[in-house]
Amino acid sequence: MTQSSDDLTVERSRRSQPSASQAASSLAGAPSPFLVPSRDDRGEPYLQVENVHKTFGQYVALRDIYLDVYPGEFVCLLGPSGCGKTTLLRIIAGLEQQTSGRVIQAGRDVSRLPPAKRDFGIVFQSYALFPNLTAAQNIAYGLQNAKRPKPEIADRVEELLAKVGLEGFGPKYPAQLSGGQQQRIALARALALSPGLLLLDEPLSALDAKVRVKLRTEITQLQKQLGVTTIMVTHDQAEALAMADRIVVMDKGFIAQIGTPRSVYQHPNTPFVANFIGVMNFLSGISISDEEVRCGNLRLKTRSEESTPNHPVKIAIRPEDIKVLHSPEAAGNLPNVLTADIEGIEFLGSVYQLALRPDGDAKEQLTCEVSIHEARDLDLAIDRSLHIQLPPELIRVFAA
Repeated sequence: MTQSSDDLTVERSRRSQPSASQAASSLAGAPSPFLVPSRDDRGEPYLQVENVHKTFGQYVALRDIYLDVYPGEFVCLLGPSGCGKTTLLRIIAGLEQQTSGRVIQAGRDVSRLPPAKRDFGIVFQSYALFPNLTAAQNIAYGLQNAKRPKPEIADRVEELLAKVGLEGFGPKYPAQLSGGQQQRIALARALALSPGLLLLDEPLSALDAKVRVKLRTEITQLQKQLGVTTIMVTHDQAEALAMADRIVVMDKGFIAQIGTPRSVYQHPNTPFVANFIGVMNFLSGISISDEEVRCGNLRLKTRSEESTPNHPVKIAIRPEDIKVLHSPEAAGNLPNVLTADIEGIEFLGSVYQLALRPDGDAKEQLTCEVSIHEARDLDLAIDRSLHIQLPPELIRVFAA
């Protein structure tokens, strides 16, 4: 299997640390209008991060980071706290100086330039609006500093208020606006000078859940409408999956995987990525061959091309990929059919989440999801036994 350009980028970022994770090919999902084009169609990168390394004393915050971002692309830097994603964003903005490496924007090396000399707009988690200025004055601030004519400033402010859905809110002060409205004003201010690059530092994390979902849709639509190249930092996997053209998963200062939301979710390269993006079941086992793994007393068919016989492995499967069979007869000749007892039931609205204990494997539970309609036919109850199937094609196998 040939490696994608994203995989080669990840490999470059790991050359000095081969034990950090396993190299693997990133598989693209089915064609979709929401997926970023192939490398050949994207042209030259708009932003290039080359071999960036950052230390704070003895602490290594970033390790040999390589990243290409293409014109008009929406890229999410995703990872847990302390993984280096905000440090990388600040280095791109010039708010933090890298220890080594280069940042190239639109063909220009900006590695040592101060923020004021770089072409970007930025939106912070805390909004960072001037409390003594109205919404319109906040948006106009950069335009005034750039000595734009007053009529041009007034027209641009009205245009941006309309784009973020806040016509008529110009005279209001930040204290008179909701959190979502303040973040819209902050976004409009960042876009006022038509920057080539938009940087978003966890812009939705301070908002409540419903506002967050609504605003992430609006931001994505506006970004596509304007065509501005965008990099967003988030620790929220749902935001990254919903908004990004590509996701950059970071762990302990290095890039663990780069890919489209679908490819990262469906084909994680490492157990860390598998566990961080969505919910994943893991079972420990021993590989018997390329197509079979033994987990306790269970023998499971797989479709791995990377397993070494008689080596410890972890198999992984998503809760939604486990099939619940309505009767023993439904199993037929299906592979990987087993019996499991229900140890826990959680009602989550549209689905029930079940905690299952497979027979013959007392160490590890499996989490399974069934739709509310399916649950009506299953008569779910604690200690009830179910027949389930783990489809071989949906099982991922990782070296332990």
